[in-house]
Amino acid sequence: MTPSNVRISRPRWFRSVSLLLLVPLLAMAGLNLSSSVRAQDAPTISMWFNSTGGAETAECLIATAIDPFNALGGVQVDATLQANSWDATRTAVAGGAGPDVVTTPGPSFGYALAEAGQVVPLDDYATQYGWSETFVPWALDLGRVNGELYSIPNEIETLVLYYNETLFQENGWTPPTTLVEMMTLAETIAAAGIIPFAHANAEWRPTNEWFVGEFLNHHAGPEKVYQALSGELPWTDPAFVEAITMLDQMQQNGWFMGGLDRYYTTLSADAAALMSEGEAAMKIEGTWFVSDALTFFPEVEQEWNWVPVPSATGEAIYDLGIGSTYSINANSKYPAETAEFISYLFSPEVQASLAVECSLAPAPVTIPPELLSGLDARYAGMLQGLNDASAANNYGYTTWTFWPPKSDAYIYTEIEKVWGGDMTVEEYLQGLQTTFDAEVAAGAVVPVPER
Repeated sequence: MTPSNVRISRPRWFRSVSLLLLVPLLAMAGLNLSSSVRAQDAPTISMWFNSTGGAETAECLIATAIDPFNALGGVQVDATLQANSWDATRTAVAGGAGPDVVTTPGPSFGYALAEAGQVVPLDDYATQYGWSETFVPWALDLGRVNGELYSIPNEIETLVLYYNETLFQENGWTPPTTLVEMMTLAETIAAAGIIPFAHANAEWRPTNEWFVGEFLNHHAGPEKVYQALSGELPWTDPAFVEAITMLDQMQQNGWFMGGLDRYYTTLSADAAALMSEGEAAMKIEGTWFVSDALTFFPEVEQEWNWVPVPSATGEAIYDLGIGSTYSINANSKYPAETAEFISYLFSPEVQASLAVECSLAPAPVTIPPELLSGLDARYAGMLQGLNDASAANNYGYTTWTFWPPKSDAYIYTEIEKVWGGDMTVEEYLQGLQTTFDAEVAAGAVVPVPER
């Protein structure tokens, strides 16, 4: 899940799909970025983007997708940047307002809006525009609530371990493949006076769940996570206790940004800068970070690289996720026109252009490989690794995609009590089990494709 807005993977269902990963759409709050060209008397629909960083990515998306759509002379899209766009969106939608295009940070968030009746069913539009032919088979199912389609996936993504390659070469460090190696290396890095992990959540509290999900999948293993999501194994299983205990140890050691106080207060751009300058060594983050890496590292003449997030066995595991979803606001005056734009935006041609021109992760749609030339080789390697892991049935699960909404929120809020010493790991996982059981009983579960 990319911070507070738009952001992706799979087994045999999507072997033919090229996978890319996204970066948040950023810019200056309240600035209207839509094309100045307006068709006379054409309906205008609204779309909000987050404003937690620079404007380059947002401007690229506007130029690559929205301006060309507006130039067609029909429906017009009014693209506006909002500070903390997800909070602004859900507040506005709940109050009977908000943008026509509702963007959430992932399927579990879209699920909650659908349950509240704040977005409209999309099945008729899916039939009209042939979305079942555009998207890979499993993708649209993630947006269904009680059998009806309410959201569509915007990006497919995973998380990897980024590292400052220049720093590693200067110190003779080798990127870790196992969790034990990663813990040992972090201790060595800290002893050298360097921050082991450039992690921070000041702008996006759900950052916490990136690490919870990675440790559950990479220590306990994806099969156990699948069993727990399917109700066959409790979240209190000893393997999950060990995983969260290891994560807590890393926080207690001060390896995330040098301590909890800095973890909670450092901005994402500052964390990226510290890593590019060699003051921090590594970062576990999603493929959406590629855009930042391509921006920050060249500025200081440093090199970056990546490896799969280490696992207990050393086997490469890629956790699959949908970074954001798109829905149509139940308050919209123009639902049909909004669906027309959404269908255009998710066409293979537009998704490929956004990936190549803007480093944005495309949705899980089938994209001809020839449309994806020109990608950074490291980025392409991530996508190939994710594709290979999916084909080999060796993939994990991101929390914001496969956990129901209340369980997802519990994961990233309550883990702070563990880190703060106010809750034990066992109590945390028991609380997750209680929350998860209640959502299962209420039928509020996200579909989990069979392994």
